Amino acid sequence: MLNLSNKTWTNLCRMLTATVLLLFGLWGLAYGITAHQVSAQSHPESELVVRITLNGSIDGVSSRFIDRGLDFAADNGAELAVIVLDTPGGLLDATRDIVESIMDSDVPVAVYVAPIGAQAASAGTFIGASAHILAMSPATNIGAASVVGAMGEDLPETLSDKAAKDAAAFMRSIAEQRGRNVDALESSVISADSYSSTEALDSGIADLIAADYDSLLELLDGVEVQLNDEISSLELKSVITSNVDFTVLESFLSFISNPNIAFLLISIGGLGLIVEIWNPGLWVPGTLGLLFLVTGWAGVGQMPFSWAGVALIVLAGLLFYLESTAAGLGYFGVAAVICLILGGVFLVGFFGSPIVYGDVPIVNRWLLAAIGVGLGSIVLWLALELRRSREVILYESPNTLNNLIGSVGVAQSKMSPSGQVLLNGEYWSGEVDITFSSEISYGTEVEVVSVDGNHLTVKPSRNVQFDRGGASEI
Repeated sequence: MLNLSNKTWTNLCRMLTATVLLLFGLWGLAYGITAHQVSAQSHPESELVVRITLNGSIDGVSSRFIDRGLDFAADNGAELAVIVLDTPGGLLDATRDIVESIMDSDVPVAVYVAPIGAQAASAGTFIGASAHILAMSPATNIGAASVVGAMGEDLPETLSDKAAKDAAAFMRSIAEQRGRNVDALESSVISADSYSSTEALDSGIADLIAADYDSLLELLDGVEVQLNDEISSLELKSVITSNVDFTVLESFLSFISNPNIAFLLISIGGLGLIVEIWNPGLWVPGTLGLLFLVTGWAGVGQMPFSWAGVALIVLAGLLFYLESTAAGLGYFGVAAVICLILGGVFLVGFFGSPIVYGDVPIVNRWLLAAIGVGLGSIVLWLALELRRSREVILYESPNTLNNLIGSVGVAQSKMSPSGQVLLNGEYWSGEVDITFSSEISYGTEVEVVSVDGNHLTVKPSRNVQFDRGGASEI
């Protein structure tokens, strides 16, 4: 049975501290790189155009990225901010945040659906409609802005009706504010209508079609836009384009917000903690495990997660811990694997996940199967091995463990006071009897003082000199 000593808990606390310090260090590095990028992109010219490229699903990272880009444009007196957009949709809350940032922008904003073959579907329709100018490349499309569940499924009738009416009203208010075709945009929400670039132009949704970015700037030169109740003409004859890209931190958050990456990090992190609990004092698996867990949950926080999935994953961790304290039974381990897999299934898109515009990624079923098979095999193997070791003990004298007292083994790790001992060809968890020494170095001979289950209390052997500060061989 696992015996968690005070020293083990101290090690866990130290690992937690090291993990937090490492995370703060990474954050500081990312912040420093971010500040450097912003200063490097600053230009004093008045004819500055800021280009913000947004590809992929709309989420919290995308919202903060757009907000930062528009702030950068305003702070540097840009003539125009161009959001180059290609998205299949995303989260409702993040979409509203982006629309709000565009509406409140102190710089004219043009949304350019590009390159050829790109789309401004679902959430992208709201973002495109909210811009001062909506431009599209040839062979692009916009629309299909119906509200759906996080996996693209239809919502229950009452919830669907409520969400659709709210989204339609939101779209109408945007269209009225920007002078776009209210009926056509509303039908993209109510009826999921979608429009090609030519259809969007003809129906009054888009303002123009541009073959590429340079053509866009040429077409926009001299165009009048209304900003803060004032009408002004864009001066784009001679411009300098400054690109606002994802920072290191934003790229990292975008990477870990992929459900597959987040779930994999949580699974590996949990396994690292289990290894540390079973072998206290190793530090590396425990520290990396905590780091992966924190990173994985940070990624989950960027997704439309379900609390049911989160609860199942937390329950899986609890069951794995119980398995470690009742090693050899296997029941808790099997239940933990089942809860972990169900948690991955329900993590995104089930039971109270946020409403979205369009589809968002989910945890890959093959990844779930691979993790389930891998962890299940480990649990079953450990259970079988521990049962076999118990069966051997059952046929021996009940005094066998007591007969170990006085036996001499070798410390397989630094024991301060917990560690690992090699005794008669077997590895045991051990702890130093502090009445003899506070710690024992690796490779030192030790003598067994007492036995508690599979846990030994040891002291330096008679061939070892020791004092209260430690022990070493003669």
